[in-house]
Amino acid sequence: MIRPFAPGFRIPTDLLLKAYASGVFPMAESESDPEVFWVRPEIRGIIPLDAFHIPRSLAKTLRHNPFEIRFDTDFEGVIDACAEKRDERPSTWINGPIREAYIQLHYMGHCHSVEAWREGRLAGGLYGVSLGRVFFGESMFSRETDASKVCLVALVERLRKQGYKLLDTQFTTEHLKRFGAIDVPRAEYEQILAEALVGTAIFTPAAGHDSRR
Repeated sequence: MIRPFAPGFRIPTDLLLKAYASGVFPMAESESDPEVFWVRPEIRGIIPLDAFHIPRSLAKTLRHNPFEIRFDTDFEGVIDACAEKRDERPSTWINGPIREAYIQLHYMGHCHSVEAWREGRLAGGLYGVSLGRVFFGESMFSRETDASKVCLVALVERLRKQGYKLLDTQFTTEHLKRFGAIDVPRAEYEQILAEALVGTAIFTPAAGHDSRR
């Protein structure tokens, strides 16, 4: 399932994109461990874009429009917030090489953030990798109630609008299952992935940063 990789403690971006295209993604044991492990799960989590579900309580939050949603305005802030230690998560898998590689992918146009802002403060967000017509969700965080959930809704809206075919969640959790996440066997996932990699979807539809309320 996993293999260590640490040549010079850096992840070449071309290797990283090839890994995603083959259904593999990197993780680390901890923030302080410079090694990276390549993960290829036997069971993969995805959210079918045509079966995305918004829980009733979240729909109520959305009607109040509590956050300003932005895309790609503070990618480094999002990845750093995802790596923050919290009471419920005392360690993180986002180490230095992973952070550096994804920031490079962001500047190459292959990694994006969805951000929830309130009163000039980053309240929550998520980030992931875009390749072909696939978005590989990596991590999310919340500093305020429902902030990351609102970002997930905004992400799905963006992916549908821009012609994406697959939202990969790596694994499923009870939290993600509330939104329609399902488990698929690796062979089935790799077939879905191959089909969704054909063609190109553009995450950011216009030049510059995009934001909406």
